[in-house]
This record gives sequence, C-alpha cells and structure tokens, in this order.
Amino acid sequence: MPTMADVAKRAGVAVSTVSYALSGVRPVAAET
Repeated sequence: MPTMADVAKRAGVAVSTVSYALSGVRPVAAET
C-alpha cells in the first residue's frame, strides 16, 4: 500500500499537501 510520502513524491508535492487533500482540513487547488 502506498504511503503519503509515495503519493507526494509521485505528484511532486509536499507530504503536508497530500495530508491536507486527504483530510479536507485545508483547501487544495485543483491544479495541485
């Protein structure tokens, strides 16, 4: 199972951005 670090690396974003996107705590732009 991929980790948030794996997803972040593949997407070219920070792990925190992946966390925000998955949790819905902060809005993440569609471009991200």
